[in-house]
Amino acid sequence: MYNHSLALANEPIKTLLWRLSLPATVGMFVMSLYNVVDAIFVGRGVGTLGIAGVSIVFPVQMVMTGIGLMVGMGAASLISRSLGASNTERAERTLGNAIFLIVLLGGVFTVVGLSRSTFFLRLFGATDTILPYAKEYMDIILLGAVFHTSSMAANAIVRAEGNARVAMISMFIGALLNIALDPVFIFALGMGIRGAAVATVIAHVVTTLYLARYFLSGKSSLRIRVKNFILERTVVREIVAIGFADFVRTAAGSFIAVIINRTLGFYGGDVSIAVFGVVFRVLHFAVMPSRGIAQGLQPILGFSYGARRYDRGIEVIRWSVIIATVISLSAFLIILLFARSIVGIFSTDAALISQGTHAIRLIFMALFLVGFQVVGATIFQAIGKAIPTFILSTSRQILFLIPLVFILPHFFQLNGVWLSFPIADTLSFIITLAMVIPQMREFKKQQILMEAG
Repeated sequence: MYNHSLALANEPIKTLLWRLSLPATVGMFVMSLYNVVDAIFVGRGVGTLGIAGVSIVFPVQMVMTGIGLMVGMGAASLISRSLGASNTERAERTLGNAIFLIVLLGGVFTVVGLSRSTFFLRLFGATDTILPYAKEYMDIILLGAVFHTSSMAANAIVRAEGNARVAMISMFIGALLNIALDPVFIFALGMGIRGAAVATVIAHVVTTLYLARYFLSGKSSLRIRVKNFILERTVVREIVAIGFADFVRTAAGSFIAVIINRTLGFYGGDVSIAVFGVVFRVLHFAVMPSRGIAQGLQPILGFSYGARRYDRGIEVIRWSVIIATVISLSAFLIILLFARSIVGIFSTDAALISQGTHAIRLIFMALFLVGFQVVGATIFQAIGKAIPTFILSTSRQILFLIPLVFILPHFFQLNGVWLSFPIADTLSFIITLAMVIPQMREFKKQQILMEAG
C-alpha cells in the first residue's frame, strides 16, 4: 500500500510536486470548466436574464465555498504539520472537529439564507427583471449548502494527507456529473434555471458521499472517530485562525461581486451584470490551474516545515512559483488573443458579446502576475502563519479592489469597474513579493543552522 507520509518525507520534490499538483490542477480545471459550461447552458437555455440571475446568486455560492475552504484549508494545514511531526492522534482529532464544524456551519447557512432570500437578492443587486430568475436558482442552491461546504472541506483534508488522486476524482465526479445533468434538467425536463440549480446540488451530494466513503473505507491514513466530533476550543481556534483568510478572501470576493453588480446595474444595466457573470467565470477558469499548483505545494511544504526539512521547503516553493507563473502567463496570452471568441461561447446576444470582449481585455491585463500571488499566500498558510496568510489572501480584494471599484467608476464609468482588476492585481503582486522574499531568507537561515547543528 502506498504510504503518503513516507512519500512526503522522501520522494524527490519535482516528482512529488508533479504527482500532487497534476491531479489538483486537473481537478480544479474540471471544476472551473463546470462553472463555464453551467453558464453556457443557462445562457443558451434561459437567456441573458438567466445568466444575470445566476450572477446575482454567485456571491452566495462564493460564501458557501469560503466556509468550506476556511474549515478545509485550516484543518489541512494543521493535519499536514501534525503528520510531519508524527502526531497522528492530533491529525485525527482535527479531522473529527472539522467534520462536525462544517456540517454545523452549512446547516446554519441554509436556514438563514432561505429565511431572507428575497432580501439578500435585492441587496446583491437583483433588478425587478432579474429577481424571479435569481430567486428560483438560489432557493434550490441553499438547500444543498451542507453538501457544498462539506465537499470543499473534505477535498482539502484529503489533499493534506497527500492523496491528490482521490481529491482529483472527487472534483471530477462533481464537475462532470453537473455538466451531464445540466442539459437533462434545463432542456429535456424543461426546468430552466431551476434545473441548473438541481444539477448543482445533486453533484455536491454525490461528491460528499464519495469523500465520506473514502474516509470510512480505511483507505485514508486518518480514521474518523466519534469521540473527535466533540469540538475542542484549541483545535477549532487553530482551524479558524489559519483558514479564516480563505473565508475572508472568498467572502470579500462575494462582497465585491455584490458591489460590482450594483455598480453595473447603475452604469450599464442588466446586460452589464450578465457580462460580469461571464467574465467572472472565465477569470476563475484562468486562475484555477495556479490554485492547483498551490494545492500541491501545501501538503509538501506543511509536512517539510513540520519535519524541519527546510531544504525541501525551499525547493518546492521555487518550482511552484515557476510553474504557476508560466501557467498564468499562458492564460493571459490566450484570453487576450481570443477574447471575442471566448465570450461568444456563452451567448448569441450581440450586445453581451461586444461589451464582454471589451471588459475581458481590460480585466485580464495583469493576469500574468496572479500565479505568484496565489503561491505566495499558500506558503504562509502551509507553515501555519495566520497573519501573513490573512494579509496576502485578502490584500487584492479588500485593500485594493473594493476601494478601486468605489472610486474609479466616478471618473471612467463602466471602464472604471473593469480597470479596477488589473490595478489591484499589480498592487497585490508587489505586497506578495515584499513578504515572500524575507520568508525565503528565513528558510535558508534555518537550513544553514540545521546543517551546522
